[in-house]
Amino acid sequence: QVQLVESGGGLVQAGGSLRLSCAPSGRTFSNYAMGWFRQAPGKEREFVAGIRWSGSSTYYSNSVKGRFSISIDNAKNTVYLQMNSLQPEDTAVYYCNARSENPYRRLDVLFLGLSGYWGQGTQVTVSA
Repeated sequence: QVQLVESGGGLVQAGGSLRLSCAPSGRTFSNYAMGWFRQAPGKEREFVAGIRWSGSSTYYSNSVKGRFSISIDNAKNTVYLQMNSLQPEDTAVYYCNARSENPYRRLDVLFLGLSGYWGQGTQVTVSA
C-alpha cells in the first residue's frame, strides 16, 4: 500500500521559514516525480513545486519561485520543501504528491492536474 507521510508544518510569523518533509513508502519510487501542492480555505488545490526522483530538474509555481526550494534525498527516500520568506498568503494545507515519471515531459506539463498518490496533508499557518 502506497503511503506518503508529510511532516514539518506549523505556525510561523511572516518572514519566517519552515521545512516540510515527505516520506513515501509502499513501492519503488525511482520511476516517479514528486511534488508539493497546497490548498487554502475556500480555494482549489494548486501546484507549488515538483522534482524528478533523480533530482535532475525542478519546477516551481511563480508564486513561490525564489522563496521555496524542493529537494530529494534518495538515500533517505525523503522529499523536502524548504520554505523561506513565508507570507500570510502561503497559509494552506500542504500535500505531498507522487506521480508516474515521464522523462520526455517537462515538469510543468507532468504536474498538470491532480493525479497520482497523495499524503494526508500538513497545515502551514503564517501570521502577519
